[in-house]
Amino acid sequence: MLWKPSPPQLRAQDVEDRVETLVMHPVLKAFVCGSISGTCSTLLFQPLDLLKTRLQTLQPAVNGSGRAGMVMLLFRVVRTESLLGLWKGVSPSFARCIPGVGIYFSTLYMLKQKFLVDRSPTALESVFLGATARAVSGICMLPVTVVKTRYESGRFGYGSVYGALKDIYQTEGARGMFSGLTATLLRDAPFSGIYLMFYTQTKNFTPQDQLDPVVMPLLNFGCGIFAGILASLATQPADVIKTHMQLSPHKYRRTSQAIAFIYKMMGNWRASSEYWNTKDFGLVGFFRGGVPRALRRTLMAAMAWTMYEQMMEKMGLKS
Repeated sequence: MLWKPSPPQLRAQDVEDRVETLVMHPVLKAFVCGSISGTCSTLLFQPLDLLKTRLQTLQPAVNGSGRAGMVMLLFRVVRTESLLGLWKGVSPSFARCIPGVGIYFSTLYMLKQKFLVDRSPTALESVFLGATARAVSGICMLPVTVVKTRYESGRFGYGSVYGALKDIYQTEGARGMFSGLTATLLRDAPFSGIYLMFYTQTKNFTPQDQLDPVVMPLLNFGCGIFAGILASLATQPADVIKTHMQLSPHKYRRTSQAIAFIYKMMGNWRASSEYWNTKDFGLVGFFRGGVPRALRRTLMAAMAWTMYEQMMEKMGLKS
């Protein structure tokens, strides 16, 4: 009888080594670092996101422009919905941002490893890298983004994120779950591209080698603030369009319909809901909610990037 050698047995040490290799993969590290940074920034700045969503929709009792409108709305939410009302929608925000920020940073890390070897990206390359990574993350997480927007608006009585997704799919189909896709990509991809461009270029102008390592997080945060303000201003109109399309997908079948409504009906809506000036409609409506959004996006991005780079450095990886 011929002896047949038995297949080699996988040793326990080999299994442990393979698991460790998988767990310690740089892309997975980037995902974990991004998710942790996204969790912290989302929890801290959720109230600003809620105020932004409310300001972008019709709020007759607290209408106003600039800082006064935001402050009045803040007190109204606290008075009618309690202090915790400012964190309404935090569950879908977590469901969106924890994996979403992780997807963004891990995709960005993969793109850098593939296209950039031991060098910093140019301004144009930064725009491409940031926009591509954000587009991937935005498309993956768009259904949850729709739920988050509706939670924050106060118009829908969803009991959970899963229940909201199920209800939207049953009543509106896949179109409802991906409503506002064009406006979302026009907002998020340029924001991340512009942000990364200004962030990397600003850091390149700073003498990082001559600074104390203790000061580096503050420097990164300052660069993030500067980049976030410029990127927020450039993408504010797309954010307003996205909000309206996700709140009323049955009303706005095309992006052009939402643009027409905002331009005609929200451009010059003044003191009360009964007063409409039909002579001076304009671009003002596209910048409603700009103050809380700029604050939130700027602070959130600056904090996320600062935490991400510090954690990646602790893991021995270059962000």
